[in-house]
Amino acid sequence: MRPTTLVRLALAGTRTDTARVVLTALSALLATLAGLAALTVLAIPTPLATEENRNRWSEQYNNALLVEPGLRGGTAFALLMLMVPVLALAGQCARLGAPARDRRLAALRLAGATPGQVTRLVVLETGVAALLGTLAGLGVYLVGRDLLHRPDARGQLALPTDVLPSTGAMVGVVLGLPVVAALATVLMLRTVTTSPLGVSRKAARERGPGPWAGLLIGFGVVSFAVIRSVVYRFDDSEELAWLVPLLFAVGALAAMIGVVIGTGWISYHCGRLLRRHARRAPALLAAGRLMADPWAGSRTFAALLAALIFGGGAAAQRAYFATKDQLEREQSRLVGVDAGANPFYLSTMDLVDGAVAVAILIATGGLIVALVEGIVARRRAYAALVATGVPRATLSRSVAWQALAPAVPAILLALTVGTLLGRGLIAEVSTGGSSTPICEATAALCDDPATREQYTRIVHTPGIQRAVPVPLEHLAWLGAGALAAVLVTIGVGLLFLRASTALDELRTA
Repeated sequence: MRPTTLVRLALAGTRTDTARVVLTALSALLATLAGLAALTVLAIPTPLATEENRNRWSEQYNNALLVEPGLRGGTAFALLMLMVPVLALAGQCARLGAPARDRRLAALRLAGATPGQVTRLVVLETGVAALLGTLAGLGVYLVGRDLLHRPDARGQLALPTDVLPSTGAMVGVVLGLPVVAALATVLMLRTVTTSPLGVSRKAARERGPGPWAGLLIGFGVVSFAVIRSVVYRFDDSEELAWLVPLLFAVGALAAMIGVVIGTGWISYHCGRLLRRHARRAPALLAAGRLMADPWAGSRTFAALLAALIFGGGAAAQRAYFATKDQLEREQSRLVGVDAGANPFYLSTMDLVDGAVAVAILIATGGLIVALVEGIVARRRAYAALVATGVPRATLSRSVAWQALAPAVPAILLALTVGTLLGRGLIAEVSTGGSSTPICEATAALCDDPATREQYTRIVHTPGIQRAVPVPLEHLAWLGAGALAAVLVTIGVGLLFLRASTALDELRTA
């Protein structure tokens, strides 16, 4: 089969196939923007130290996250974290219209295509859609860079529109994301066999998922807990400078994978509990679905859970900064000085919370796509149930049970793990004791060295150690937002359920 024929077949299909290509391209566009934004932050040059600028700050910006070199790594990491829900959304979009695509692939096999050609066709379809999205994302990035380059009255910029990542880094993002998408498609197709009679997959395991995902979560939490000890012990060791970022990255990844995989275990056991204790048809139908495909929860909630883990860690960091600011103001009042609140770190956390909100919003889109795809894929089964007399209201409640039963404990687990990761880094705030001279006289007497000493007293402030409180209110808001996202998803999915339970679906090949 010629390459041009492969490309033409990859872009052919029904309106559902077109929607899948468009949504995949849109996901790639968003991921490209997040990746290029992170690279732009890292590309900001650090000036040489001078008498006027000993801290080597980039003073051409008015945002402290860009001015201070030590804060740019965290800013870039937060931007990269936005790619996680976007890539998960792309994975959900790739499954859209899977039954119709399976029939189309079987028709190609019937027309003489080999299994390898059919596999390459699916991979090319995903890769081309992702490439279109990354090229569009590059265009949006370059155009937006020119439009947003607006220095203020002092000549400072709100965004780093005066720098560009290296050409190699930009090419790596634009071409690397389609390659990753294509490789992920190959991985997902490893258990798929396409024949002229249809598309078959390996049977799912009969046993439920094991609880070994807890080991990954435990490893991630322990990795974060030992980071402080490693910093104190090897702070001056250049040979082991790589150990802290390695523990941070590996621990976060292990905890995230553990929570996502653990959702499969949660789904299976929620199904078992429903089957054992439920007495009504909706819950029993949901129990059967949860036990038959427990990994559906892991696939569906992956992006949302990743965003919640990040949000839980950010909530723990906010609690640390708030406690530290309160402690510093208390010590200032002991010496008779009202220092006021320091808004820098808390305002920085506002930006992080905004990134978490955007990630949850993107994850909600992935939830909607996943739920609608599942309803459409099982429309013949739903239509058969309606034909045998099952009310559509029963099916609607069954879909709601199937989504909510694993979602609630999975949300609680993600927030708990995220909070434990954040508290593993900082669980307490401590300040050392100090002695501060206070002059209790007029400014003239305090400025005169001859009279200053007789009006000066030494105020001793003791060292204080205070535990960082658990940010229950912030976590409650995050959990409520995630639960609202799931409820919105269920509401949108139920709109498609009525059309998918029409009796005409029984005649669909």
